[in-house]
Amino acid sequence: MSRPRAAIVVTGSELVRGERDDRNGPFYAREALSLGLTPERIVIVGDDPDDLEAALRAASEADVCLVSGGLGPTHDDRTVELVARVSGRQLRVDEDLEARIEGVSRSIADRLNRPYADFAAGVTKQATIPEGADVIGVAGTAPGLVVAADRCVFVVLPGPPGELRRLWPAAVASAPLRAVLDGTRPPGRRVLRFFGASESAVARALADVGGDGDGVEATICARDFEIHVDLVVEPGAETRGDMIAAALRAPLERFLFSEDERSIAEIVLELCRTRGLRLATAESCTGGMVAARLTDVPGSSDVVLGGVVAYANEVKTAELGVAGALLTAHGAVSAEVAAAMAAGVRSRLGADVGISVTGVAGPGGGTQEKPVGLVHFHVSSPDGESGRQFSLPGDRETIRARATVAALHLVRTVLTRSRHEDE
Repeated sequence: MSRPRAAIVVTGSELVRGERDDRNGPFYAREALSLGLTPERIVIVGDDPDDLEAALRAASEADVCLVSGGLGPTHDDRTVELVARVSGRQLRVDEDLEARIEGVSRSIADRLNRPYADFAAGVTKQATIPEGADVIGVAGTAPGLVVAADRCVFVVLPGPPGELRRLWPAAVASAPLRAVLDGTRPPGRRVLRFFGASESAVARALADVGGDGDGVEATICARDFEIHVDLVVEPGAETRGDMIAAALRAPLERFLFSEDERSIAEIVLELCRTRGLRLATAESCTGGMVAARLTDVPGSSDVVLGGVVAYANEVKTAELGVAGALLTAHGAVSAEVAAAMAAGVRSRLGADVGISVTGVAGPGGGTQEKPVGLVHFHVSSPDGESGRQFSLPGDRETIRARATVAALHLVRTVLTRSRHEDE
């Protein structure tokens, strides 16, 4: 089935220089696919107008061009001007838009105790848009625009991810984009998330069922000990999609932890919530990353009580009650200290579940007995204790990220086992 094509252009020299990660391109691609568009490519370009114009012209060969960034009031914000040029439209000042942006800018000027004259030129610049463009909203002072050219619909949204996502629903509802989407059928999806399985084992299981194709596209992605399998299923290929999912599930069932889009943090929170359990973290080498991953989830406050980052031994003793003799006998990176940390944070914060992490993240600090990458985990819960250790490969950032995920999966394992025992 041939679906309308989408090309994505993300602007910003800070992205090209690697100073910031692109969050808009992947968002656009996911949303485009869910609407029945085929995302063809994501292009990241800097603020050079020649480079941006070339990228926009190439993208205009698609049915939809999704653009982010370059809508501000400064000289290097050239996106709207160049979209007008590529789409063959004249620029004009939209008086209603100018009045709206002026109101926001005057409020900013008042808060900063600056004269509005400092903002006036920028306001007019941001209100200068291609003739016939649909203004779908304003985020801050940046307008969101939809421009219908002869062959391509341009969706132009601000660069800050929060602002782009706020205006996106209005872009989807706009008449020019709806005209492209009418008659399209979004593909279905099957998602399988594994922890502890190797990428090669998953690839082998896929190969054993004949691989993808015939209306099913499979992607396998390794992320911090998790293997994410996504099956994009075209209309009419649902039976084959189900068959491939079943063929992956059967040999790898003990590693399968999710068949939806929930993260491991969301799953842990829901397991605790279902049983009315409160959780606390005690972290050394991860420096609070486990607690951060949990509290990134909205509504986590009904489960997460708090956490203790006990990097130094004296903090482990003073805040978590880890005995000095235990630290002397076994060292901070040990199963015994991990168990004491988990029990300590559970007791000190009054939690039902305590999870601890202690290890050597590197690049220094490792020994022959305790090399870089050695991490101990422990969960203390109403249903008992469970500890684990991993030797995690990678640099410091990778080891800490993998340790965070492994800690959450240990909690999941303990709570899932307890739930099944209760049943």
